[in-house]
Amino acid sequence: MPLYFEDFHAGQEFTTQGRTLTESDVASFAAWSWDTNPVHTDARFAAETRFGERIAHGLLGVSVAMGLASRLGVFEGSSVALLGIDDWRFRRPLLVGDTVRCRVVILSTRLTGRGDAGILVRRFELLNQRDEIAQEGNIDLMVAPRPSGDGPA
Repeated sequence: MPLYFEDFHAGQEFTTQGRTLTESDVASFAAWSWDTNPVHTDARFAAETRFGERIAHGLLGVSVAMGLASRLGVFEGSSVALLGIDDWRFRRPLLVGDTVRCRVVILSTRLTGRGDAGILVRRFELLNQRDEIAQEGNIDLMVAPRPSGDGPA
């Protein structure tokens, strides 16, 4: 069941299920993004890099974080528009076989100037299986207010 603007508050935290990154994920992302950098696609080349093996694309991590957050169900049905990705940092490489989950923290909420929607400032942390932050940043979202006649969640 979606949550609406009135249901969110600063400090609220959501943690997603885990998802294991696969060889197929990396190969598919390389194919459709056209990013065939050998650090992602060439095991022999990647073995000689600082990582010692192929790493997943940074933007694959962002995409997985967004998908995991979507599966929470709390933003689906009330989302109006994604407003931007700010201060995103790649802290650790993502490797094939890593199991990641996403923690989403509501940093603040406010009504739009027109008052017909709300803005959620959200902090995303993509965590690996060791609870290390692999990626993090803010992804703000415009959400709808509760439809009139609907009771609280």
